[in-house]
Amino acid sequence: MEIFNINRRRFIQGTTASLALTAFGARGLDLMHPPKAYRVALIGTGWYGKSDLLRLIQVAPVDVVALCDVDKNMLAGAAKLVSQRQKSGQTPKLYGDYKKMLAENQLDIVLIGTPDHWHALQMIDCVKAGAHVYVQKPISVDVMEGEAMVAAARKYNKVVQVGTQRKSTPHLIRAKKEIVDAGLLGKISHVEMSCDLHMRANGNPPVQAVPDFLDYNMWTGPAPLRPYDGLPHVRWWRTFKEYGNGITGDMCVHMFDTVRWMLNLGWPKRISSHGGIYVQKEGKSNISDTQSALFEYDELNCVWHHKTWGTANNPDYPWSFTLYGEKGTLWGSTMQCDFIPDGKGEKIHMDVVYEKEKYPEDVTEDTNPKIELNAAPATRLHMLNFLDAIEKSSRPVADIEQGHISTASCILANMAMETGRPMVYDPVKREVVGDKEATKMLARDYRSPYTHPDPKKV
Repeated sequence: MEIFNINRRRFIQGTTASLALTAFGARGLDLMHPPKAYRVALIGTGWYGKSDLLRLIQVAPVDVVALCDVDKNMLAGAAKLVSQRQKSGQTPKLYGDYKKMLAENQLDIVLIGTPDHWHALQMIDCVKAGAHVYVQKPISVDVMEGEAMVAAARKYNKVVQVGTQRKSTPHLIRAKKEIVDAGLLGKISHVEMSCDLHMRANGNPPVQAVPDFLDYNMWTGPAPLRPYDGLPHVRWWRTFKEYGNGITGDMCVHMFDTVRWMLNLGWPKRISSHGGIYVQKEGKSNISDTQSALFEYDELNCVWHHKTWGTANNPDYPWSFTLYGEKGTLWGSTMQCDFIPDGKGEKIHMDVVYEKEKYPEDVTEDTNPKIELNAAPATRLHMLNFLDAIEKSSRPVADIEQGHISTASCILANMAMETGRPMVYDPVKREVVGDKEATKMLARDYRSPYTHPDPKKV
């Protein structure tokens, strides 16, 4: 247990990290009583799955007993890396079928790092098997999946933390506490969120034979079976509606979730959106390259836009949120924050916190792509909050219900773009008010033999 204590002490040495821990209030960590060595498994051993697991290993005495992936090469590489990094030096058991893994192991925690179209079924099966879950964002590909995930977490009384780690980002926690909560902005009645990153994979690779090391049918799962045209890992799968919800589902969910947390917002009253493929018409990608969305609240508009071409509106904030208050403006991103007062007052700048000296393995970690160094401290704090919620049987800072609201809102924006109509979602009745066609779109068709989860029957 001593390694765990040292890691925690190292983590909270920095002033910013200490403030971040304090910001959790009642959720603050009990540093004198570290949790037991939880038995952990990971489903989806790609880039972010490994990144999440390795951050957890850095801050807790976990025993990684199993890994699951449909790509045998990726699975073998992850197993080697985990054996080198976990204290026991043991190589986890390896699986190609997560259900078999759940049946053969008694697990305390399961991390889910698979593509979006698998999140719902896997999270629900994990909590049914008795495990707490850390699931990557966005939590689902349709609204009813998210409703079923929340219902399952509550029914089986399990902690489910969503990987919207901006809520655990030290400089954003400071900005919320010292600028937003302190009233420096005054009344906030307009919010802008944007992403101008060129991250929409596009191309025309030929249809080809599925390699022996990949179980493509299992990878596809409940989604439509596209002709195989190369390894879907990292960016390629995200360029198709079959597996996710495009840039809005991938990137807006982070910023919208952050804004909701900072301003204590729940479900939007109404959501509208327009966009499409305006520029990047070559290639197979079927997600929008240009899109705007409006999330309406009482006397507050939250506006999102993305484009995967051209230059950014603000080169210093290519993926960001901006809170406009009567007394000033706050720009925020994963890298920094800037408060600009209206009239008299001092400007405030906050930078991202790196922990490369405390955790040198962040720099040397052999993964492809490389670890996001700016996100590592946030993910570690997010994991500690997750563990603390398990210990206290409380809700984590990124509880599944909050992840559902943020995810579903982005999905509803895509529905609004597709139908050309605004969406008013009733989370009690689980319907789009006055729109039977849109209500039917709340649950996608699943490929046989998979069955879409029902929030009433989980």
